[in-house]
Amino acid sequence: MTTSTTAPTPSGAAATDRSAFRGSRPVTLIAMCLGAMITFLQITATVSALTTIQRDLGVDPTTLVWIPSAYTLMVASVVLSAATLGSRYGRKRMFGAGVVAMILGAAVVAGAPSVAWVIVGQLVAGLGGALILPNSLAILGATFTDPHRRTEVITAWSAASGIGLAIGPLIAGFLLRHYQWHSVYLSTIALGLITLVVAVVGVAESRPSAARLDVPGLLLGTVAIAAAVYALIQGGKVGHTNPVVSAAWVVAAVALVAFVLVELRTSAPMLDVRLFRSASFSAVMVVGAVSLFGFTGVAILLVLFHERAQALSPLDTGWRMLVLFGAYVLVAFGAGRAIRRTGFKAPLTLGLVLGAVASFALANQGPTTSFGHRWALFALFGAASGLVVAPATAAALASVAPDQAGMASGAVNAARQVGSVLGSSVLGTLLTTTMVADLPDRLAAHQVGEPTSTAVQAAVASGANGDQPLPEPVRAAIAEALTSGVQAGLRINGIVFLVTAVLALTLIRNRPHQH
Repeated sequence: MTTSTTAPTPSGAAATDRSAFRGSRPVTLIAMCLGAMITFLQITATVSALTTIQRDLGVDPTTLVWIPSAYTLMVASVVLSAATLGSRYGRKRMFGAGVVAMILGAAVVAGAPSVAWVIVGQLVAGLGGALILPNSLAILGATFTDPHRRTEVITAWSAASGIGLAIGPLIAGFLLRHYQWHSVYLSTIALGLITLVVAVVGVAESRPSAARLDVPGLLLGTVAIAAAVYALIQGGKVGHTNPVVSAAWVVAAVALVAFVLVELRTSAPMLDVRLFRSASFSAVMVVGAVSLFGFTGVAILLVLFHERAQALSPLDTGWRMLVLFGAYVLVAFGAGRAIRRTGFKAPLTLGLVLGAVASFALANQGPTTSFGHRWALFALFGAASGLVVAPATAAALASVAPDQAGMASGAVNAARQVGSVLGSSVLGTLLTTTMVADLPDRLAAHQVGEPTSTAVQAAVASGANGDQPLPEPVRAAIAEALTSGVQAGLRINGIVFLVTAVLALTLIRNRPHQH
């Protein structure tokens, strides 16, 4: 026995070291967290550069909305199918393909000569995000099998997305101050290359399933989500009674019914719809959607408030938003350990209630309200989101057996992305409609007469954004009207959070299910 355990040869030792490094739990967690950061860094890079892109490429308002929406549309449409592909062909392989797609998409946008190429790049990057999100979650679920430890690492993964959101506006603001908007996407490329190296070298392949691929379910699920998300985005801009939007809703409904029927009959479903018989699992899906509805929607409202109502630069806005995102990251990291003692109900319910309180309080802000009077509310909303976004993701995986981790991660990510689309679409549309309706009274209050008043109303309604400075009465009226739209969106978010808090308190299972 002694002779059989002597030191191996150098080559054998090196191979053993590499094998130990590959599959290392800390390295796997780092790689998956970096992947989560990339997917959200792309979002903030785009939002921060949007005004500059519009001015540089001469983008009309209708087309402009599709620059950020193209990314979200692709992520939401493909994320459920991406989980199935990972389970069938290898989660690490699909994760790596997603990182490559993110790099390629960012490179296309960085070199885009026209808005068409910007949208193409966003679609490619969205495909990457869809591959990264569910497969990184499934890899963590397969690597960390202890329910409590798995909850902690999943909350760390969710917190990493907040880091991507937090550093995105700062990096973008700095680059926009010194370089052209194309440079903003270099941050995605750089982080993507780092993530790819760490994943290739340090992450072990998650064993693929031998089950056959559910092609009908994959196609029907993708069509259903894509049609619904398209209808949400486009309907918010042209109205939900528009014939094209109405047709998209019909396609989504028919595809959804067909998807459910197919999944009930197949022996290896892409999504076992029987999971939704569990009230806890269904409630977690709703909470996951609402968490991103508020987190994304409120973040967009606050960015627009700072840049449009208070006329701050992207970098100055980024510093202020860092309070919100920083509080989110800190609380999300701590939520994993807290859940071990409290269970899921307490943090989810408390987070939703505190998020509602912060939303209602922020709705009282005005164009002249200083940040010194608001920063605590930013921190409160960020902390509240940290108590909801991360635990909701962990609760979804804790509701199913380990071999269904990929399926559950795809479902919760699809719900989150649909919620994100709803947040930006519903709250963004509410902001626009409230602003347009409120503007005439604001202009009259500032004694802006005709024909200037009519011209200003037409320009705001069409989304025109001229480079010439506005007269002070006009600028003040627009700022106040926009603020009224932001306030309306924040109040709606507060109501949605309160209703969902009741759902979380009454239906969600408090502890990880023992399978």
